Amino acid sequence: MTPGNNGASTPEDDDPFGYLYADGQANGAQPPSGGYGYPNSVNRVRTVGTRQYGQQPPAGAPMPQQQSPYGRPGAHYAAPETFPGGATTVQHPTPGIGSGGGGGRGRGPNTKGLLIGAVAVVAAVVIGIGIAMATSDGDDDNKSGGQATTAPTAQQSAKPSEAPSKGAEEEAELPAIDAKALRLENGPVLASDVKGAKADGGVYVAGFNQVGATVTWTVNGIEKADTYRLYVRYGIPGVDANATLLVNGKANAQPLNMKNFAGSPKDDWEKGWQNTWADVSLTEGTNTIQLVCNEGNQCNANLDQLFLEDEPNA
Repeated sequence: MTPGNNGASTPEDDDPFGYLYADGQANGAQPPSGGYGYPNSVNRVRTVGTRQYGQQPPAGAPMPQQQSPYGRPGAHYAAPETFPGGATTVQHPTPGIGSGGGGGRGRGPNTKGLLIGAVAVVAAVVIGIGIAMATSDGDDDNKSGGQATTAPTAQQSAKPSEAPSKGAEEEAELPAIDAKALRLENGPVLASDVKGAKADGGVYVAGFNQVGATVTWTVNGIEKADTYRLYVRYGIPGVDANATLLVNGKANAQPLNMKNFAGSPKDDWEKGWQNTWADVSLTEGTNTIQLVCNEGNQCNANLDQLFLEDEPNA
């Protein structure tokens, strides 16, 4: 069926879109008013085949307006440079799209801002901890009553002018000797038959009970000339004994007394171990101490140890 007058026709035979064709327009077809309910649709109606894309519209003709999503050109958009004689333009990328700079829709997350914010949070936490620690130190000072402590810290040290008192000085240990380190002459020998000797290995000097028997101790390391106390540990069979004492070749005024101070039973050598002492004058450096069994001495004794101590009243 073609638009126009083909004789008698019913309304359903009329082509409602006849106005779109040249022959329909020749027969007087008119577009409907109101645009079928679409706003401004009457202004958009064009005869089929009259619009040519990509060419400049006739002078005075209104530019078609088409709606498109924000930020995107319409499907039928033609840039000005595509028209004949159009100016050449340079396209610049839209700032902020897909990058971290500039403000625009569709930009990526501002990671730099997030990093700065995270650093600020960490700095605030560190500052808070420092303030808390300082406050805690202040509370400790207040609890102590605000008084400075007198106890020295690990960083404090004594002044160079300060010296320890003489009473705090440890006294030098004086020499001592066991029986087996003594020099034996004229009859004495080492033995260990009698129990109870304190010398190393329980060794003591026996055979001292004969005239001329001599035991010599060479004392080294005497720091100053002075009077010292000589101690001798000896053992007797419950009977008093004595011997001549010589210091640096000079005999003491009194013999070394080896009396039965403990009251040990007679003939019991094992229970007869005891101590005696005598004052001796020594010089600085090396000295010689001798015990000699001379005529008139009672020398029936075993000798265990000899040692020196400071005189109590010195």
